[in-house]
Amino acid sequence: MYRRSNPGQLSFENFYLPFGGKLSGENRWVKLAALIPWKQFETEYAEQLSEGMGAPAKSFRMALGALIIKERLGTSDAETVEQIRENPYLQFFLGLSEYSDSAPFDSSMFVHFRKRLSLEFVGRVNEAIVLRSEDKPCEAETQKQSDAHQTEQDDDDDADPPPNQGQLILDASCAPADIRYPTDLSLLNEAREGTEAIIDALYEHVRTIVPHQPRTYRKEARREYLSVTKPRKVRGKTMRKAICKQLGYVRRNLAHIDALVEAGATLSALDKPLYRKLLVIAELYRQQQSCFSFDVIYFMDLKFPLPSLLILRSYVLLPSLLVLEID
Repeated sequence: MYRRSNPGQLSFENFYLPFGGKLSGENRWVKLAALIPWKQFETEYAEQLSEGMGAPAKSFRMALGALIIKERLGTSDAETVEQIRENPYLQFFLGLSEYSDSAPFDSSMFVHFRKRLSLEFVGRVNEAIVLRSEDKPCEAETQKQSDAHQTEQDDDDDADPPPNQGQLILDASCAPADIRYPTDLSLLNEAREGTEAIIDALYEHVRTIVPHQPRTYRKEARREYLSVTKPRKVRGKTMRKAICKQLGYVRRNLAHIDALVEAGATLSALDKPLYRKLLVIAELYRQQQSCFSFDVIYFMDLKFPLPSLLILRSYVLLPSLLVLEID
């Protein structure tokens, strides 16, 4: 069952504090509450609930406000409820008329809030907030210009407009999560996959000459790579054995590429990205083979055509070094 809230927007000056004082209009939660069109979406929210059956549900403002508080503070469900219980500004943001030391709802209610407020619904609320936030500065600027025109009648009409002022703050709340640190095994796996793509491209030009495509054992190599990368912890001997196998696959594929070139395939038939990748893979294999032989680790970036920055570190023979290669 859903009971609609009282009409009218609650003013922060009328919010009752039992310990005295008033809420500040400069608080971020007070400003944010003024930007959200609560009444505009309450009807759509109420349609999901029965008007006469069941226990009274929490208001739309409390449901949406609780989710906003949780995301803004980055807290758990239980911690969000505690923050609301302790902070009068958060209680005003949820639409309460006075401060209460008891929690307005249990943390389990977040499950129902997320179910009732879909992503599409929240997206439309965000759009309405953005449009409203854009309109408010325009209204304030219009009122400011009107007051200035009334009080300064002797201003020069030809005066240049004042320069832009203030500071633009961009909140990068969304960041890519698919960034990983390159390791020897992952680099060799990418190199192996790159050589397989190059072999497929070169074989198309010598299909009539070479009856069978060279074997790359790509499924077996992929299965061995995943068997080492999926576990949380891998022993040193297991990792070294996996690197040795990937080196063998890359070595075999590079030999197949040389054989296809001798059979009549030309590297000029490769597109620019594949040819660039071939140069990088050849250099990567040389370095990784050297590292494997001398128990040294290189870190490099496959995004560049040739290695530009290499960090060389030996666990046995050499101290930490920084090697910069300039081509």
